[in-house]
Amino acid sequence: RNAGFSQANPQRLYLPVVADPEYQPGAINVEAQQNNRSSLLWWMRHLIQVRRSHPVLATGDVEFLFPDNRKVLVFLRTLGEERVLVVANLARSAQFVELDLSRFAGMVPVELFGPTAFPRIGELPYFLTLGPYGSYWFALTRDEDTAAEEGPRIPSLSVRGEWATLLDRRRRRQLEQVLPAFLQRQRWFGAKGKTMSGAEIGNVVPLGPAGALAFVTVSYAEGEPDVYVLPLAARTAEGDGWPPPETAVIAEVEASDGRWLLFDGVWEGAVAEALLALFDRRPPRASGLDVERTGSFRRIRGGRDPLPAQVLSGEQSNTSIAFGDRLILKLIRRLETGRNPDLEIGRFLTERVAFPNTAPVAGAISARGVGREPGTVAIVHGFVPNEGDAWSFALDALDDYYGEALARATQGPAPQPPPPLAWLPPEPPSDEARDVVGPFLLNAELLGQRVAELHLALASGVDDPAFAPEPFTAMYQRSLYQSIRSLASRVLRRLRSRFPDAEGAADLLEREREVFDRLDALLRGGRIEGMRIRVHGDFHLGQVLWTGSDFVIIDFEGEPARPLGERRIKRSPLADVAGMLRSFDYAAEQALRAPSTAMRVPEDPRPVLEDWARAWRRWTSAAFLARYLETAEDGPLVPEDDEQARRLLDALVLEKAVYELGYEMDNRPDWVATPVRGILELLDDAG
Repeated sequence: RNAGFSQANPQRLYLPVVADPEYQPGAINVEAQQNNRSSLLWWMRHLIQVRRSHPVLATGDVEFLFPDNRKVLVFLRTLGEERVLVVANLARSAQFVELDLSRFAGMVPVELFGPTAFPRIGELPYFLTLGPYGSYWFALTRDEDTAAEEGPRIPSLSVRGEWATLLDRRRRRQLEQVLPAFLQRQRWFGAKGKTMSGAEIGNVVPLGPAGALAFVTVSYAEGEPDVYVLPLAARTAEGDGWPPPETAVIAEVEASDGRWLLFDGVWEGAVAEALLALFDRRPPRASGLDVERTGSFRRIRGGRDPLPAQVLSGEQSNTSIAFGDRLILKLIRRLETGRNPDLEIGRFLTERVAFPNTAPVAGAISARGVGREPGTVAIVHGFVPNEGDAWSFALDALDDYYGEALARATQGPAPQPPPPLAWLPPEPPSDEARDVVGPFLLNAELLGQRVAELHLALASGVDDPAFAPEPFTAMYQRSLYQSIRSLASRVLRRLRSRFPDAEGAADLLEREREVFDRLDALLRGGRIEGMRIRVHGDFHLGQVLWTGSDFVIIDFEGEPARPLGERRIKRSPLADVAGMLRSFDYAAEQALRAPSTAMRVPEDPRPVLEDWARAWRRWTSAAFLARYLETAEDGPLVPEDDEQARRLLDALVLEKAVYELGYEMDNRPDWVATPVRGILELLDDAG
C-alpha cells in the first residue's frame, strides 16, 4: 500500500504516496512495468543501453548541419572512425528535411534503436520525414558489399596503463564497441541471421598473466540476449607470432607499455594451459566458476607435466583444443543455463555403460550466475588417436570414386541405384555396386552398426529418468508433425524472401504444397510404434572419428541453434539416422565441387557425374541403413512394421533437409542449392 517502501500507516508517512488514481502504486509500479516489454521502464533501459554502447554521443566532436528546414536540428558526432548523425524534429507537427550528405556517399545510415538500415547515401540530397517531436540517431556505416571486398579492418583502441586495463569495469566501453564486428566474423557465433544491438562484457575471470576469460552478453533487435564465452589474450604488435587466423584479432591496443594485438585467447598457448590448470587447482569461488572431474581424470591426464596446446580446425559452434595426445578441451562458446547434453550423455556413456566407441569424459567447467542452474563452459575428453573425421574419410573415398566414374563414363552409364532411401527394407548392395563404390560400402555398414550400438547403449538406462526409454505416443507423433510443419513453413517463407533466385529455389517454391503433403503422411497412416530415447541430436560425418579400423562417435551437444531444453528431449533414434543420410548427400556434393574433380574434367563435371553421385549416395545410404536396422533388432527402438518405419524416417529426413536449408541461408548462402536439391529429390522419390 506504500508502494513497497514502508510498512507504516500511510497517514504517518513524512511524504505520502501519490494518491492520484492515474499514477498511484496500484496503477504504476515496477512489477507491472517489468513484465511489460513495451513499458516506459523497458524503453528507458533500451535508451540507456544504446547511449552507453556509443561513447561518441558523449565525447565525440560535434558538427552542426544547417538544412533549409529550421525546425529540424541536425548534428554529427565523430570519435575516431565512428560517426553518429542525430536528426531531431523540434516542432509539434510532422516535418521533412533534405540533408547534404554527399561526402558520405556509399555509407549506410543504421538507426540505432532498431537497429534498422536506411537506404544508402548517394550524391543527391538525403530525404527524411519525422513525426511530431520525432528524432533519429543514425550510425553511418560502410556498405556491406564494400566492406566484404576490403576485408575485416582491425580497429584501434587506446588505454592508459597496461592493455588489461581495457577489462576494468569503468573502461570496457571502447572494447564493447568493437566486439559486435568481431563476433560476426567468427564461425562459432550462431546469430549471424540476427541484428545485434550491442555487446556488454560481464564477469571477467583472470587467467594469470596470460589473459582472461570474459563472458559477453550480446543483445539483439529482437529476441532474448545470448551470453558468449570469449578468452582474451594479447601480444606485442612488434613481436613474432601473429595469432592465426587473422579473423581471431579483435583490436590493436595503444597502451602505456606499447602497442598490443588483442585476440581470441584460444590461440594463445598460455591461456589454454591456464584453462586446463583449473582442474589441478580449483578456481576461487569469487570467479563464479566450478570444476568437476571424473574418476578417470588423473589416469587420462597422466601426471602434471605441461602438455602442448593446439587449436583443432573444423570447429563451428564451439572450439576444441588438443593437449598433446592426452586430452581435448572443448570450449562451449554460447553459454546456456543447464547441463550441456554433451556432458550429460558423455558421462553416461563413460561411467554407466562404458560404451567403447566414444571419447571418455574427464571433467567439465561450469559458470554460476547465468540462471537458476549453472551453465557449462568447457568439457574435457580423453584424446582418441585417429586419422581424421569421417567427413574427410568420405571425401577421400569420393575422390577415388569420381576418378573411377570418369573412366567408366565413356564405357556406359552409372550403375542402377537402389530405390529411394526411405523405402524399407533397404535393398542390399549389389556386386556391381560393391565393385564401383569400393571399400567405403563396408565402412558405411560398420558405421551403421556402431550407431545402432550407441542407441542401444543410450536406451539401457532404464533406472535413470533422463535416459529411460519412453513410448512413441500418438500425442508425440502429432507434436512431431506440427513442429516439422512449422519449421518448413518458416524456412520456405524465408527462402521466398531472401533467396528466390537460388538454384532450384523457384522449383521448390512452386512445389511447396507437395512438401506439406509429404509431411501429412506422418499422420495419415495411423499410429507409429517404437521408442523415444536420448539421441546424438546433430549427427553427421563430422561428428565421427575414423581411427583407421573403426569409428568413434563424438560431440553429443545437439543442434546448436535449438534451445538447450529442446536438445535434451527424447526422440526417435531414426533422427540420428536421418542426419547421417543427409550427410552422405553433402559429402557427395562437396566432392563434386573439389578442385581435384574439376581438374579431371575441363568443363562442369556435374552433367557427367550427377548420376554417379546419386548412385553413390543411395548405395552408401542403403548399406548404412541395412546394417543399422539389422543391429537395432536387438531392442524395440525402431518400428517393426516397415511401413511405419518408412513414414517416420521419411519425415525425419525431410525435417533435416529443411533445417539445413535454414542454416545455409543464415551461414553459407553458397550452399543453399544443396538442401534445396535434397528436398526436391525427396519429393521426386515420393512420386
